[in-house]
Amino acid sequence: MPATPKALELFDAYGKSMLPNKDGFIISSFFSQHSTYTRYEIVSYNNVKSIYPSGDGLTFQTDGKKLYILVEPQGYPKKSEEPYCRSSTEQIPLRFSELESYTAKNQTRIYYGRQSVISYGAFTISKPTGINFSFVFFHLPDMIPTIQSFFEKTLNKETDIPLSDAKKVSKAICEKVATVMSWDYQKD
Repeated sequence: MPATPKALELFDAYGKSMLPNKDGFIISSFFSQHSTYTRYEIVSYNNVKSIYPSGDGLTFQTDGKKLYILVEPQGYPKKSEEPYCRSSTEQIPLRFSELESYTAKNQTRIYYGRQSVISYGAFTISKPTGINFSFVFFHLPDMIPTIQSFFEKTLNKETDIPLSDAKKVSKAICEKVATVMSWDYQKD
């Protein structure tokens, strides 16, 4: 029997019937076409009733916990505008007061949620377009270090954050993931 992979592209995993029904983590990216402005969404889920295609995405019939990450380049013109008020391609559903903040050496700001946002009953992951992606990470003993390494690379390569800063903020994000994205405390 082949070993479980650490991560797979979400829609490929669905096509191969390899999506986990419990303890799944999905990371999606939404890159701006005009700058390094980027939104990431991490979704953890457990006890899936069903997964099915809907429109141009996949709908998961279960609760999901979402953690939002926003990467704002130095010259971003709407820095003072609350993230929930920005255009649909730039917004996350949070206020600055609900976000942790990290400023990289190149003055790029990285924001990430203080808490996860729960989506009750169902959530949908849109099929990525362009250079965007959606990956499912499997709940293995090294899942958190795998996600941390993944963020270090994508923050450094895709959003131009210096590697030393990418390492620091990836570690902080993964510490948050470990504390606010777990389903361990819930009993069936």
